[in-house]
Amino acid sequence: MTRLWIGVAALALAAGGLAWAGQQGVKASPATFMAQNADAEGVITTPSGLQYKVLAEGTGPSPTTADVALVGYKGTLLDGTVFDENPQAPMPIDGVVPGFSEGLQKMKKGGKYRLWIPPQLGYGDQAAGPIPAGSILVFDVELHDFKSRAEIMQMQQMMQQQQGAAGAQPPR
Repeated sequence: MTRLWIGVAALALAAGGLAWAGQQGVKASPATFMAQNADAEGVITTPSGLQYKVLAEGTGPSPTTADVALVGYKGTLLDGTVFDENPQAPMPIDGVVPGFSEGLQKMKKGGKYRLWIPPQLGYGDQAAGPIPAGSILVFDVELHDFKSRAEIMQMQQMMQQQQGAAGAQPPR
């Protein structure tokens, strides 16, 4: 009888081990990941579902949707696959996916954040290049600077005027 119980116990342990091993290959759904990540130290969840962590706080005001930001960023999938990276890129705040826009508007110049953008604030159920449909996007972002669109237009006009003046021939 003892041997029977030892055999049953061994089978139960083996079945439990196989079940556990099988679950290790199963990826969590985006909602499950975001729910678990919300409990991580320093992670803040906004009402929209964006999650962010302040890696370094910046100073001064934050950009608005009327601004263009100069940022450095690295975008990855949850498995660490890098899908985009740029150390210095100009980005209109209202010209990026909603979660990235929301995250930028929380930052200050010189700040560094990690953003977790759920699918509904990213590309949703559509694939975008190397980004599979339904993906959580993870960005490490540094806000170098930002200017209003009006300031940028004014700077462009000044540059055009300077180039026009430099190209003009003196009268003879």
